[in-house]
Amino acid sequence: SLPTERWTAVTAQPVMIESTRQALSRNPRAVDRLILGNWADASLLADERFDTVLLDYFVGAVDAFAPYMQETLLHRMAARVRGVLYVIGLEPYVPLTAEDEVGQFVGDLGRFRDACMLLARNRPYREYPAEWVAAQLAQARMRVTHTRFFSIRYRQRFLESQLEICEQSAQHFSDSTLASTIRGKIERMRDRGEALIQEHDGLRYGRDYVLRAVPISD
Repeated sequence: SLPTERWTAVTAQPVMIESTRQALSRNPRAVDRLILGNWADASLLADERFDTVLLDYFVGAVDAFAPYMQETLLHRMAARVRGVLYVIGLEPYVPLTAEDEVGQFVGDLGRFRDACMLLARNRPYREYPAEWVAAQLAQARMRVTHTRFFSIRYRQRFLESQLEICEQSAQHFSDSTLASTIRGKIERMRDRGEALIQEHDGLRYGRDYVLRAVPISD
C-alpha cells in the first residue's frame, strides 16, 4: 500500500507465489515482478540494487532452501541495498529449558515440529538472533541504525499450524508404526497447548525483531 515506482518480490516456494498475489491490495503493475527463485543462485538479481530491501524471516528460512549459506546470502543481500535494509526475524527458542510451563511447551513444540520434518526428509528452518544478524551486516559494511523487539503471544492458529506441519510430515514416514506414534503425540500436544492457551490467554513466549540498516559510505 506504500507509494512505489515498482517492486520486486522473491520466494523459493511455488505456493507462496499464489498466496502473495492474493494478499496484494491492488493488481501488480507491468513493472512489478513476483519471482520464483532461490538466492543460492548467484545470478539472481545480481546486477540490481534497490532503494528499500525487506528480508521477511529470510535468515531463518535459509536452511530449508540454501543450507549453510546464511553468511554468504546476508552479504549478497547487503550488496543489493542502495538505501535501507530491513531484516525481520525470530529470536531462537533458548535456553532449551525455559523457566515457565508456557516457554517449555513452545520450545518443545518447536523441537517436535523440527523432528517430524527431519524424519520426513525435509529441512526445518533455523532461526538466528538479532545480535548475530547485526554482526554479519557490520562485516558487509552495513550500519544498523535501529533494532526493535516485539514480544509474542501465540494463539490457536499458531498451535494448529505447527501441528499441521507434523501431521503432513507423518504422512511421509517410511515407518507406519512411527507415524502412528507421532499422530498420538500430536493429539497430546494439541490438548496440552489448548489448555495452556486457555489458562494463560495465549502462549506468551519469545520475541520477533526488526533491524534497520544502511550502507556505510566510503
